[in-house]
Formats: sequence, C-alpha cells, structure tokens
Amino acid sequence: MADTTTKDMTQGPILREILTFAFPLMLGNIFQMLYNTVDSIVVGRFVGTEALAAMGATTLIANMAVFFFNGFSVGAGVVIGRLFGARDLEKLHEAVETTIFTTILMSIIFTGIGIFGADFLLRVMATPADVFDGASLYLRIYFAGVSGLLIYNMGSGILRAVGDSTRPLYFLILTSVLNIVLDLIFVLGFGSGIGGAALATIISQFISAFLTMFLLTRTKDIYRVTWRDLRLNSEIFRQILTIGLPTGIQSAITAFSNMFVQAYVNYFGSTVMAGWAAYNKLNQFVMLPMQTMAMAATTFVSQNVGSGNVQRENKGTKISIAVTLLITFAVVTAVELFSGPAVGLFTNDPEVVLSGQLFLHVNMYFLMFNCVNHVLAGSLRGRSDSMGPMIIMLLSFVLIRQIYLFFFTRFISNTPGTVGFGYPVGWMSCCVIEVIYFLLRWNRREKADARAIHDEKHNT
Repeated sequence: MADTTTKDMTQGPILREILTFAFPLMLGNIFQMLYNTVDSIVVGRFVGTEALAAMGATTLIANMAVFFFNGFSVGAGVVIGRLFGARDLEKLHEAVETTIFTTILMSIIFTGIGIFGADFLLRVMATPADVFDGASLYLRIYFAGVSGLLIYNMGSGILRAVGDSTRPLYFLILTSVLNIVLDLIFVLGFGSGIGGAALATIISQFISAFLTMFLLTRTKDIYRVTWRDLRLNSEIFRQILTIGLPTGIQSAITAFSNMFVQAYVNYFGSTVMAGWAAYNKLNQFVMLPMQTMAMAATTFVSQNVGSGNVQRENKGTKISIAVTLLITFAVVTAVELFSGPAVGLFTNDPEVVLSGQLFLHVNMYFLMFNCVNHVLAGSLRGRSDSMGPMIIMLLSFVLIRQIYLFFFTRFISNTPGTVGFGYPVGWMSCCVIEVIYFLLRWNRREKADARAIHDEKHNT
C-alpha cells in the first residue's frame, strides 16, 4: 500500500486532506468543461447565433447519456474507495477489472443509441427548423466518439477512488489545449462549422482516454488494469449497481426532464435559445466547486466507511459543505459583477447578451442551495445510500420543476425569466427535503453505532 500516487484519506487533518484532493480535481473539471465551452465560444463568435443555439440544444441530450454513465462511475468509485480503505487488494483488483469491462460494453451501447436516436430527441424538444440540422450533425459526430469520454471518465474515476486526482488533471490540461487548437483549425482554418467543433472534441477525448488507459495498464500500483483479467464479477457488479444505478437514473431522468425545460426556452426562438446556451455554459462553471466537493466527499466518506471511522465521515461532510458555500458565493458574485462580458465571450449579438444576462440574474445566487444538495448527496453515496438522493432529486428537479413550469407559463406569465426560474424552484425544494432526510439518517446512524458500542461493552 506504500504508493506515492494514491491518497489515504482515513487519517490526517480533514480539511487538508479534502482540499489537497479536491484542488486538482476542480482544475481537472474546469479543463474538462473547456471542451464544450470552447466549442461554444468558437461557434458562437465565428459561425453565428443559430449555430450557438444548435449547440445549446444538444447539451441536454449529450448530458443525458453521460450523466447516466457517470452514475455507474460513482458506484464504481465508492466500491473501489471502500476496498482501498479496507486494504482488500484482491477485491480491489477485481473491482477495477469489472468496471473497465462494463465501460467498454456501455460505450458500444451508448454510441448506437446516440447516433440513431439524436433526431428523435431533438424533435421531442421542439427544436426549431433553423437550428435542427446543425444540432443533429453535432450530436451524431459527438456520439460517434463518446466512448473516448466514457473510458476517460471511468479511468479517472478509478484513480480518484484511490486518492489520485493529480494525473487525470495533467491529461485534461493537455487535451483541452489540443481541443482549442483543433477547434481553431477545423472551424476557422477549414470552415467546417459546428461539425468541426464536434470533431475537435471527440479527437481530444479519445486521446485523453488513451493516456488514462495507458497509465492504468502500465502502472505497477494496486489498481493496475490487466487485459487478460477483464471479466464481470457478479458480486462486485451488483454492489456497483446498487450505488451507481440510482445515481445514473436520477441524472439521466433529470437531464431528460430538462429537455422539456429546453422546449419551453425554444418557444422564444433562436436568440433566447442562444442566450440560454451561454447561460448554461457559465452555470456549469459556477457549479464546478459543488460538483468537485461532492466527488471529494464521496471519496472521503467511502474510504472512512471502509476503515470504520464514523466521526471522521460526519466531520468531513460538514467541512465540505462549508468550503463549497464559500467558494460558490465568491464565484457567483464575480459572475454577477461581470455578467455582460461573461456572456459576451460566446456571442457578438447584443440581444443574445441581454438574454443570457437575464438568466444569470434570475438564477445565480440560488445556486447556494445546490451546494448543500450536491455535497449531501455525495456524502450519502459514500455511505452506499444512492436511493435517497435519487428519489429526492427526481421529486425536486423533475416533478416539482415541471409542475411549476406548466402552471406558471400557462396561468401566470410565459416569459424567459419565468422559465429560467424553474431551476431555482427545483434547487430550493431539493435542499429542504434533502437536509431533513440527511439529518434523519445521521441521527439513526449515530443511535445504531451507540447501541453497537453499548452491546459490545455489555458482552465484554
């Protein structure tokens, strides 16, 4: 276990352990976000408003597949992190082989579904005719290379589960820079438009997948991937699904539900669609701290569950929430102060800038509620409870949000601001329900531990 690339989070100062793990992870997430963000900037400024709107229309469809897979990745990370914390090296190796084997199968399935189902999903969102062809082309190219993204995400998830968040960062920095160069070559040099942006992305993703798998197969560390050992261990696969499937279903259904939010936005035409696309790109950057800290909380808690340190689990959760709120508040304030230039990165059209600013002003500070949602969900998943966060988030992000949109747009006021506020409605309701649920589970866990200690002393 003496390994310089892994990180044992079951000992040492909690804040330091979480931050030293989360910082490179956050930088990695920023560079991963640069893939599609740079695509949007290049396309929006050098191809046109309709092309930017087309890319915005593809985001939710692409996310629906990727988010579902990432749920499986979370489940694998929790299982691997727990085995790492328990020092069960044989089972850890079997878990790594099972996750890679399953990733290859899922990559094939998602590629087929994405290529052949893209047009159907675009019609479900009522995508306007002037952006439909561009969105369809982007999606088909994107899904043709989605296996590169999935393999990288799973490989980096394995590394994070054992505490290595640094080397995935190096790969992302390299391939993000490559993506920028390829975007400029394909879109500006060859004039290939939105299709060139998609091609630049999948080439970069394949290279990041190759580098990650090269590392996993050549390393001498405990998480090494051996091709001849790739197989499906049914027991480990069941454990991964127990944690990952609810997470994946929740993420996929939420993304599917947000396709209907996109349909409400599409009603206002390509200018508002382009503003919504720019807002969503900025919103994704603002959400990076909470997503990063949620991943850190999952790894931290899962390792400490494996070592049986309950008090450390709970302290880590509290610290993660506090840090996330502070960072997110600072980022939100900066985006609000510079909302015009921020949206202007994506477009030269002043009407699109005003539309994007409207969505930012309506939503930004409400993201503070989502900080609590993400970190608590990550902590619960680290404890192998994925079903609770799934039900809560589906109730809030899907049912409550859609009820709000249906009634307010029909009976109160059908404006872009009304539609945009559908996101905060989901975030706020989720926060209230999830805090209550977490406290109930927390108290139940502490009482159970107290009874176990009492019984052990009594028996002794």
